[in-house]
Amino acid sequence: MTTLGIIGSGRIGSNVARAATAAGYDVVLSNSRGPATLGELVAELGDHASAATPEEAARRGDLVLVAVPLGKIDQLPAEALTGKVVMDANNYYPQRDGRIAALDGNESTTSDLLQALAPGARIVKAFNNIYAHEIPADASPTGTEGRRALPIAGNDEAAKSLVASFLDAIGFDAVDLGPLAESWRVERDTPAYGKRTTASELAAILPTVERVQQV
Repeated sequence: MTTLGIIGSGRIGSNVARAATAAGYDVVLSNSRGPATLGELVAELGDHASAATPEEAARRGDLVLVAVPLGKIDQLPAEALTGKVVMDANNYYPQRDGRIAALDGNESTTSDLLQALAPGARIVKAFNNIYAHEIPADASPTGTEGRRALPIAGNDEAAKSLVASFLDAIGFDAVDLGPLAESWRVERDTPAYGKRTTASELAAILPTVERVQQV
């Protein structure tokens, strides 16, 4: 069974961990405050969960989730992410992250920034357009009518396939947006952001999205 390493165990990270352990995955949780602060969450998740440092979580994970504020991605253990398939759950919130010129000018995306910081990683955008509490709540078995779909984007087809398989295992269909450069289509303030959609509904929304200046 695949081990999921999680860097950032806040609302998104902890709820992905809940969904993953429910599906039988082993999860290695980490945050910036140290493994000792994750004891309560590990106890809740049970035998499939453990706590570690971000570097250890990256090295132990067959698949890694990065769910830290965008303004702190320069603190990630980039070398430990080399060769890893890394799911990026970030969105840009200037009031939290500070102004980032490349994003304000639509010259880049949040996932492209992460890819530049960790060039050896295989970055896939995922989990950025769903509210944290809905990750375990909206999961449903493969083939369920009206099953929720989540968007993914990435430059590596094999990495996207792995992430799509993970999403399916924890209860979601996946809709491929294309390369990381297209991931802006589901970031904050877009029609698909936070919206519960099936795969066909999400696919119908994407071509209608216009790129606007960040504010």
